[in-house]
Amino acid sequence: MSKHRVVIVGTGQSVNNHLQALKELHERVELVAAVDIDAARVAAFCAEQGIPNHYTSVGAMLAAEQPNLVCVVTPPATHKDISLECLEAGAWVYCEKPLCGSLADFDAIRDAQARTDRYVSTVFQWRFGSAVKHLQQLMASGALGKPLVAVCNTLWYRTQDYYNVAWRGKYDTEFGGPTMTLGIHLMDLCLHLLGGWHEVQAMIGTLDRQIQVEDVSMALVRFQNGAMATLINSALSPRQETHLRLDFQKATVEVNALYRYSNEHWKFSLPPNTEDDALQSLWNSLDQDFMGAHVQQLHEILDALERNQPPPVSGDDARHIIEFTASLYKSAWLGRPVLYGEITPNDPFYYSNNGVSLP
Repeated sequence: MSKHRVVIVGTGQSVNNHLQALKELHERVELVAAVDIDAARVAAFCAEQGIPNHYTSVGAMLAAEQPNLVCVVTPPATHKDISLECLEAGAWVYCEKPLCGSLADFDAIRDAQARTDRYVSTVFQWRFGSAVKHLQQLMASGALGKPLVAVCNTLWYRTQDYYNVAWRGKYDTEFGGPTMTLGIHLMDLCLHLLGGWHEVQAMIGTLDRQIQVEDVSMALVRFQNGAMATLINSALSPRQETHLRLDFQKATVEVNALYRYSNEHWKFSLPPNTEDDALQSLWNSLDQDFMGAHVQQLHEILDALERNQPPPVSGDDARHIIEFTASLYKSAWLGRPVLYGEITPNDPFYYSNNGVSLP
């Protein structure tokens, strides 16, 4: 099979993860071009990386290159329009998080996917590491018992200088604070593992940064299976930590890391004074060790592309986190619990995370 033609849109600070993934999959892909509104930057990037063509217009690139897949690594407010343009031109899209800022925008993308028979997959690489795959198998088998309690903390530190970039710290251009741009990875993993949620009650605050959006959010979540979770997303925590803990009937499984994990970051614990050699052996049977990284997700996207099947983290699977974050913000702004499915097109929070207005 010939290699898939791939283009990167956006050559700023976040591009390296995508570039590394494409290099590791060089037998399956050909990086044919890059796009950036900064002509000097994209020219220098392509010269350094040996990429043959560069553009400052997505439309011009699509017409000239006809890529199979476009990696979108641009600021959040541009994701929807670029994704739609690529879908209409016949390309699949692998887009950085957050894919978009509202359920209205997501549903427009989903409609375009149905119309074009092309797909958008959102970057949520934490789903794809070996430890998570192993945990999912144990959960599906019932070996751990029911999930009961979860703790999901993204405690990071971002300075005021970080937020002084023109598009950061505003609802129109970043869609939110650490809820949307930092903690969304771990929240997505938590929701992915525990399944459908039923109710969220949240608070947000802007405690220390001079920004329009929040710099901390906290939420209580009840899942449809009865499990309960606490979530914290912070841009104010000097000792940074990414921590997910899942308490099942028979064991606790947790990960402590920062931006990426391998098997060594995971811990498996049995109840006090309990010896269950069989259950411990099941956990210890994890015999692969690969990170939850872009390359793992991209590998599965290429598999789906070749089968012309929906890729992971697309469609309703990707909508799940967008509906959750919209509901978290609605709960925080209105000071009451929000139920799953409550936000519909006649709700201002269907259109923005601060519920400014109906269109």
